[in-house]
Amino acid sequence: MGAYYNIIYNGNLALELGKDEVEQTYIDNYWEILPIERMQVVEEARLPGESKNENFERAEDKAAKAIQKHNINIGGTEYNPQMDEAFLLLGKARYYDQRFFPAIEAFNYIITDYPESDRIATAKIWREKTNMRMGNNETALKNLKELLAQDLEFEEEDLADASATLAQAYINLEQNDSAIAPLTEAIRVTPSNEKRGRYLYIKGQLYDRLAQIDSANKTFDEVIALNRKSPRVYMINAYMEKARNYDFDEQDRLALLELLQELEEDRENRPFLDKIYYQIAEYYRANDTIPGSVTFYNKSLRTDTRDTYLKSRNYLTLGNINFDAAQYKDAGAYYDSTLTNLPENTREYRAIRKKRVNLDDVILYEDIAAKNDSILNLVNMSEADRLTFFTEYTNSLKETAIAEAKEEAKNKNQTPSNLFGKQRSTAGGASSGGDFYFYDSKQVAKGVMKFNRTWGNRALADNWRYEKGGKNESQEDEIDPEEAILAEIESDPQYQPVTYVESIPKDEKLIDSLGKERNFAYYQLGVIYKEKFKEYQLAANKLEALLENKPEERLILPSKYNLYKIYEAMGDDANANRWKQNILTNHSDSRYATILRNPRGLLDDQNSPEAVYASVYRKFENQEYKTVIEEANKNIEVFTGNDIVPKFELLKATASGRYYGFEEYKKGLNYVALTYPQSEEGKRAEEIVSKSLPVLKNKTFKFPKNAKEYKLVYPFELAIQQVDTNQVNSDKEKEKIADKEEFTIDDVVALKEKIDEAIVEFGFTDLYTSIDIYSPNKTLLIVHGLKSKLGAEGFGEKLLKEKDYKIDYQNIGIASEDYKTVQVHKNLSDYISQATK
Repeated sequence: MGAYYNIIYNGNLALELGKDEVEQTYIDNYWEILPIERMQVVEEARLPGESKNENFERAEDKAAKAIQKHNINIGGTEYNPQMDEAFLLLGKARYYDQRFFPAIEAFNYIITDYPESDRIATAKIWREKTNMRMGNNETALKNLKELLAQDLEFEEEDLADASATLAQAYINLEQNDSAIAPLTEAIRVTPSNEKRGRYLYIKGQLYDRLAQIDSANKTFDEVIALNRKSPRVYMINAYMEKARNYDFDEQDRLALLELLQELEEDRENRPFLDKIYYQIAEYYRANDTIPGSVTFYNKSLRTDTRDTYLKSRNYLTLGNINFDAAQYKDAGAYYDSTLTNLPENTREYRAIRKKRVNLDDVILYEDIAAKNDSILNLVNMSEADRLTFFTEYTNSLKETAIAEAKEEAKNKNQTPSNLFGKQRSTAGGASSGGDFYFYDSKQVAKGVMKFNRTWGNRALADNWRYEKGGKNESQEDEIDPEEAILAEIESDPQYQPVTYVESIPKDEKLIDSLGKERNFAYYQLGVIYKEKFKEYQLAANKLEALLENKPEERLILPSKYNLYKIYEAMGDDANANRWKQNILTNHSDSRYATILRNPRGLLDDQNSPEAVYASVYRKFENQEYKTVIEEANKNIEVFTGNDIVPKFELLKATASGRYYGFEEYKKGLNYVALTYPQSEEGKRAEEIVSKSLPVLKNKTFKFPKNAKEYKLVYPFELAIQQVDTNQVNSDKEKEKIADKEEFTIDDVVALKEKIDEAIVEFGFTDLYTSIDIYSPNKTLLIVHGLKSKLGAEGFGEKLLKEKDYKIDYQNIGIASEDYKTVQVHKNLSDYISQATK
């Protein structure tokens, strides 16, 4: 009796407190089938004996104390009938504390050591609950079915618990149809209305997943009928589920709206307004009332809901609405918010992320097009039209400023608290943006004028605000505050049309560059809308507008061909044929005309972008860097707008680095990273800029003592005929090159063959040679595989002294890592001067 009414009683109290805490902290996800039991399993490492919840720790301590101090086990027989209760408490405490292996041991102890106990069925049910938590759903299912098949007298709570646990096992195994029968039995026998409401709601969800909508709605009606007998959250979500199942073609639409509005107005439903607003928004969207739906999606978001998945639905739907309306910048922002409310490792997250990435280019080019269009429209206006336009604009600004100033004056004391105005003017160009106030002469002049209007010409002295005697004191008393405000606004440059008229660009080069940038943005938008989003009408509009703007020659033919393909995809044969004939007539020698005349020939086209790139890349591998750069430039023009262009740009940047050195490489990579940020090549270039370039930037030679590999380097100045004179700065430099002993590539190749013969004759099987391009006017013959600097230079000495070779050319030994620095920074002369000191 002492064990039951003292220790076990207090242990059960602690267990109930812990259970309440677990249930209160658990957040149900009503977008998925609810679990039978409200408990979140968290995988985390814990030390032996460490507990998550002090209430469960206390319950376990009480159970252990009862077992240790009150068991009466004599000759293998337990004479204290409360020991099974103690072990049951021990198992439950461990179960809720998520220590499942120790929990199952406690339940098994009751089953094996207390066969006559009236708690055997309870222990078996809890054992199977624990098995399910451990992932052994098939075992739990088998054992529960056997238990329920036995002719046992179950208490109502045990029978309800066993049936509900069996239903959960079926749900875990995704056998939803089999879960309904045991769940129905649990609903029938459970004495708890809270559990009845939850089980009914789960049953309705199961019917929904099985597409049995009538049965689902009937079950949700049973949840609603419980009203205050079960938690209100089940009733509200039952209403929401019924609303999602509504058949707008067969049922009364107005009745649903009235029901949702009643739920919205009920004060008891305030905690659930996020769900109600969302469902009203869904109603309006289903009825094609987009403005109404947008209003309620935003209302749902403003409730600060804790339901992150509901937030993601609101943001995603608003994103899709803006996407469908071609408001891609706003859509991108909504998709960003959607992603912050979704788990990253889900298929939906990846799909939305891909869609969002595709919008980056659209947002970029739409901004460029809108900005440049607005500037060019102003450029094309007459002086009178510009003045009229900005007069209307500044008048509206002025009216707003006057109204705000008057309102502020009513709410302030008569003594001004800000002598220099409420805020700085933003007019006047970049110099007025972020500099210190007194560095801006316009702002200072404005401040002085306002000070004099407000205070008069005060002397520089202490207490100047309270002293009389200013030269304009009498004028100060006569100043009307409203007139002072009006005068201040009138004198502010941001309210004067001339300020804006003067800021319109007049330089023809700048205007021309704005037009080119706008046209390229239009072209890119046309291609993106066509290829990525299949928004053919939008694509056609952009490309048609582009051709009306007299674009560069390189954009005309690709735009016409894309228009032909767009109208063909839209089924607009008339416009498709119009552009086809235009290309065949005006560009008959072009590749596009060839494709139109023989579409099947495209499959084997050796002039396809991929084939051309492969050809240029082979030249890169052969160190034909000058040719690679020239052909890359040519093909970038030819394939403008094609996905192959970033590949050519990156190849050109790499070839430029190999040919001209680090600075050209850096310049080329930055261009690729900034111009094509969303392409794989742009991302690769950005990675190189951020991670590799800081390492390559170092020009210092290391002269390592323990390097494992050295090279013997023979530098040769090329004959003037073979020098890339475009990269030589002056005629003097050209003369300087011409004055040196002249070598051709053929000379270097012949010398390489001679050294190869020597390597074979001397038996140096680890050595091999190569010709490395160094710069436009220099090439290097390299002997690889040497193990030390002395060994490298000794090999050069041997080649000089051997009578059959007599290779008498300047050479130097260099460690492989220093050779890399020489090639990156083209500073071989610096290395030679430092190495020979």
